[in-house]
Amino acid sequence: MDSALVAIDVGTSGARASAYTAQGQELAEVRRPYSTVLPGEGRAEQDARRWQSAALSALTSLVKDLNRPIAAIGLTGQCPSVVPLDHKHQPLRPGIIYRDNRATAEAAQIRARFGDQHLHQLTGHLPAAFHVAAKILWIRTHEPEVFKATHLWAQPSDYVALALTGEPGTDWTVAAATALLDLKDRKWAVGLLKQLDLDEATLPPVRPSWSVIGGLRPALARRLKLDPGIPVIAGAGDSIACAIGAGVTVPGPVSEMAGSSSCFNSVVPAPLADLDITHYPSATGPNGYVTEVGLNTTGEALDWLAQLFYDRKPRPGDYLNIEHAAKAAPPGADGLLVAPVLGDGERDDPGLRGTATGLSLRHDRNAWARATLEGVAFGVRARLDTLQRASRPPTELRVSGGAARIALWNQIKADVTGIPVIRIPGDSTAAGTAMLAGLGAGVYEDINQAIKAAYRPAPAAEPDPRHRGLYDDLYARYLALTKGG
Repeated sequence: MDSALVAIDVGTSGARASAYTAQGQELAEVRRPYSTVLPGEGRAEQDARRWQSAALSALTSLVKDLNRPIAAIGLTGQCPSVVPLDHKHQPLRPGIIYRDNRATAEAAQIRARFGDQHLHQLTGHLPAAFHVAAKILWIRTHEPEVFKATHLWAQPSDYVALALTGEPGTDWTVAAATALLDLKDRKWAVGLLKQLDLDEATLPPVRPSWSVIGGLRPALARRLKLDPGIPVIAGAGDSIACAIGAGVTVPGPVSEMAGSSSCFNSVVPAPLADLDITHYPSATGPNGYVTEVGLNTTGEALDWLAQLFYDRKPRPGDYLNIEHAAKAAPPGADGLLVAPVLGDGERDDPGLRGTATGLSLRHDRNAWARATLEGVAFGVRARLDTLQRASRPPTELRVSGGAARIALWNQIKADVTGIPVIRIPGDSTAAGTAMLAGLGAGVYEDINQAIKAAYRPAPAAEPDPRHRGLYDDLYARYLALTKGG
């Protein structure tokens, strides 16, 4: 029987464990939810202990009924999110997740001290409250006892790797999300750390995405009835893994990881000079880079809408109802325009807030549903315009994740952006992580073999030229509303 490749994803809404064949067939998936706490404006935290316990619970349930050997376990997760750990690797405070914007002052201080051009060239990023570097400095300023007691700064997938192997480690894409990695050397930027008075020893060792962090801890292997020799592969940040699962390994197509938030990734041979675009090292080889721009609340905008419509926590069927409602409204939502920035700021503009304009008594639930889907699509177009401005026009948008299942949304994105939108069945983040696990375990010779074996796109949603003029006009209004998005 063929071995399985297992992916563990420590996401925003929960952790999940998935198993795949080498041919990309999903065998099973188990999810375990956890919540996000919003302790104040601009703040978003999670109980980091749940990152580990939810991931281990999902893995335990998955392997119990898998009935086949496991070749490797790969890791991915939300980033940049971080938790400080003590000398016993226990959390010293709740984890601060990526969309937490409390550290705006610290980010501004880093940029003022070192300069945008230097930082972008060195790390591929412009430090923002979004990044781990600013979050660490916020903790040092506002929670000095926590900072002093910290022995290791861990992101969600790093923390799960500790539970699985007992070994600290991170891959170089997750490390890049700190804004403390030397992008070209793929090592911690030692000079930057020294000038920020941060100890490199408190950061996990940086490894290539396909490298082995370690084997399963013997006690855990016995509990799971697994071979302790099963390698745990470093993996990649969730959006980078998603791009691999979507077959985005060469310039041209753009991957959208359409989950609670959305990340847009493309491949470039060398870093771009545009300061609005962040960069990560390639997860599939020692050369090349992956660009990224993002939106903080895309799928969560739909969750929020479902709660408003149905006065309860969202259920899977709610999204079909929202799609049905949106279909009943005309393109353009009869003049209602929504900018669904619902996470107390964007990663590139912490002061931005959601808004709506053109509201009238004639607008009903159907118009709100349509306007929300369109508002996210306008944000998508703004991000693609940023990538195009700095590089080349995108040839297509490959969408995966929960939002990709909404066919109307895919069509709206195609109409708004003017390029084909291809849905990737299943979950590209988990699939891409399984591919990296296969690379690390020698199941695949290279990423091209993995893509050829496992990448299976669905038919494309083609742009409808009848709607182009309308959406061009609404997009101009959207940009004015968000001051450039």
